[in-house]
Amino acid sequence: MKGKLQGKVALVVGASKEGNIGQGIAKLFSLEGAEVVASGRDTRGLKAFSQTTGISVLRCDIQKIRQIEHLVETVIEKYGRLDIVVQAAGSGLNKPFLEVTQAELKEMTDTQFIGPFRLLQMCIPAMSYGGSIIQISSAAATVMLENYAPYMATKAGIDHLIRVIANEFGHLGLKANSISPGLTPTPMTKDAISIPGLREAFEKQSPLGRLSTVDDIAQCALFLASDDCFISGENLQVNGGLRLRGFPTAEEINESMLLAKLR
Repeated sequence: MKGKLQGKVALVVGASKEGNIGQGIAKLFSLEGAEVVASGRDTRGLKAFSQTTGISVLRCDIQKIRQIEHLVETVIEKYGRLDIVVQAAGSGLNKPFLEVTQAELKEMTDTQFIGPFRLLQMCIPAMSYGGSIIQISSAAATVMLENYAPYMATKAGIDHLIRVIANEFGHLGLKANSISPGLTPTPMTKDAISIPGLREAFEKQSPLGRLSTVDDIAQCALFLASDDCFISGENLQVNGGLRLRGFPTAEEINESMLLAKLR
């Protein structure tokens, strides 16, 4: 039985950390028949991922334009085209708005807007008719989360870029969408989630009563990448209805943590 992505070529950026969203998507795409190239900044992580899955890997720092160029050129040289591009690279910064430095702002902008912008510029000319671009965004692009201004702003900006791409390149059959998880257990969030009471504070805000999972995101990405999808220019909220209630406030998080200590 053929997989949903049989014969397609997929590039997944942001897939070098064990158990992160990029790796989850890359594995599922490979299982569904795609030729996958996974990329990220961590050489050791990529090597380990390739050894356990057989998926091709190539290091690329999303902040480095020449590395992005090399990544795209190498994939096109090997496969002749691109059908799917998943941009899952990202970074977090928890800091009050007035304390964010120029260097921190540049780091966030390079990682979550400029790098992805340039990546997609380079990929689109090589994409086949009916191709799919998928950007991993965040519910925080539209729902307030205290002390995350650069993270939220860059995610919101890249979401709007996805809409621009969907509009400008739809005549080529190109679909472009973003996915917004809520708080999701990944290497980037594991330290925060391990704090007693924090997870419960976020779960309480979800009408479905739990956090997003990597598999939730990967399954949505699979649909968006498949020929069954007739969606473009949209931001899919894969977070259990979080936008209905919003993220917990700092006060609510602190209260939940205090209750956890008293248990």
